[in-house]
Amino acid sequence: MAVQKLYAGVKLRETRGRLGLTQKAFAQKLGVSLPYLNQMENNHRPVSAAVVLALAGEFGLDVTELSTGDAERMVSDMREALADPVFADTAPPLADLRLAASNAPALARAFLELHRAYRQGHERLASLDEALGREDAAPVASPWEEVRDFFHYCDNYIDAVDHAAERFAAGAGRRDPLDAARDTLTGLGVDLSFSDNGPLRFYDDDAKTLRLSNKAALATQRFQALHQVALLTHGPLLEATLDLARFQSDAARGIAKIGLANYFAGAALLPYRAFLQAARDTRHDLERLADRFGASIEQVAHRLSTLQRPGAKGVPFFFVRVDQAGTITKRHSATRLQFARFGGACPLWNVHQAFEMPGRFLRQLAETPDGVRYLCLARDVSKPGGAFHAPVRRYAIGLGCEISHAGQLVYADDLDLGKAAAFQPIGISCRICERRECHQRSVPPLERRLTIDPDRRGLLPYEIA
Repeated sequence: MAVQKLYAGVKLRETRGRLGLTQKAFAQKLGVSLPYLNQMENNHRPVSAAVVLALAGEFGLDVTELSTGDAERMVSDMREALADPVFADTAPPLADLRLAASNAPALARAFLELHRAYRQGHERLASLDEALGREDAAPVASPWEEVRDFFHYCDNYIDAVDHAAERFAAGAGRRDPLDAARDTLTGLGVDLSFSDNGPLRFYDDDAKTLRLSNKAALATQRFQALHQVALLTHGPLLEATLDLARFQSDAARGIAKIGLANYFAGAALLPYRAFLQAARDTRHDLERLADRFGASIEQVAHRLSTLQRPGAKGVPFFFVRVDQAGTITKRHSATRLQFARFGGACPLWNVHQAFEMPGRFLRQLAETPDGVRYLCLARDVSKPGGAFHAPVRRYAIGLGCEISHAGQLVYADDLDLGKAAAFQPIGISCRICERRECHQRSVPPLERRLTIDPDRRGLLPYEIA
C-alpha cells in the first residue's frame, strides 16, 4: 500500500504565526532551507519525516494535529455542494477542490456557507414561502445546520468544556453521577425530584426545582441532571465558547448552548482520561463501557468519537445516528470517511440493517471509493415512551474506524482483515460516489458523463463513462 503524503501548509503557517517566528527563523529551527519551508507552507511539497520530528522535538507539537482531517472534510462537503444542478457545467475537478481545502480553507468554508444560503433560498422559492414578502426574507443559514457544522469543524471536541466536565467528575469521586449532580444542585438551592408526568427534564428557575422523568432510563436521568448542572454552574464558560463561534442567529446560539451543555453532561458522565483508559483496557467493548460508567450504548459510542484531545487522542472513530427513513440525525467523523451534509447515507452500509436485527451488534468490513477500508459497527437504539400509547423512538447508530486501528477493537476478533473480498464496497452519497456498477445507485454521479442506449438495459437505465 502506498504511503500517503502529508500536506499541511496551513497548519505549518498557523504554528509559525502562533510562535511569532519569521519564515527564516522557523526554517532554521526545523533544519530546512527557506525555499523548502516556503514550498511546504504552500503545499507544493509534502511535510517530510524530518520536519515532523523537528516539530515534535523543538516545539512539542502533537504531530497528529498535522493530519488532513479538516481538508478531507471540506473536500467531501464541497463535492456534495457541487453536485447541485446549478454547477452542472462548471464543477471543478477533485484536484482543485483538494488544493482549495488545503491552501485556502477559509475560502472553502465561505463557499459552503454561500451554497447553504442559496439552497435555503431556493427551497423557500419552491415552497412559495410567505416569508419572501417580508423584510426578513433574506436567506440565512438553518440554525440546526449551522450548529451541526460548528461541532463538525471543531472535530466534535470542545477542549475547555471537556476539561471542566473532567474536573467535575474528579470532584465527584466514586459517587454516582446522579448523586453528585444532586449534591451540586442542592448547594445551589435547587431541589431535584422525579415525576411520572411531564417532560424528560423541567427546570423552574423561580421555584428552584428540577424535575426529571421517572420513565427515563437511569443513564438518561444522569445525563439530564448533569446537563442542568452545566447550565447553572458553567454559564460563563458556555457563553464564552458561543461568543467565539459567532453564530448568525439567536436560534443557532440557543441550539448550540444546548449542545454544549449536552457535551458537558456526556464528558462528566464519561470523563476523558478515565474513559480513554477504560476504552483501551476493554478493547472498546461498548457494552462493558456502558456498564462500567452507567451510560447508554449511544452515549458511549458518541463519546468515543470525541476522544480527540491534543496529546492524548484515542482511536479516531466516525459516529452516526440515522432514523428509519435513513436520514442522518447525528454525524461526526474523525476518520477520512465523511458523511453527506444533506439526505441519507449509502444504502449498502450496515447501519440500515440494524433495524432488522434489534439488540444485536452488526459488523461490516467496508471499503470506500478512495480505497480506504473500515471496520463498521451498527446497532438499533429504541427509546420507549413509558406508556402503552406513548410513541417509541427508533434509531440506528453506526460507529467505525479505519482498518489500521481494528486490532484495538474486540469487534475485529475472528474477522479476516487481510481478505480483500471480505470488504463490501460502500459510498458516501450517490451524487459523489464514483462506483459505476452499484446496484443500489439512485442518481448519477457528479463529474461523470452518461451514455443512454434505449436498446440496452443493465443495472441502471444509463451507463457511466
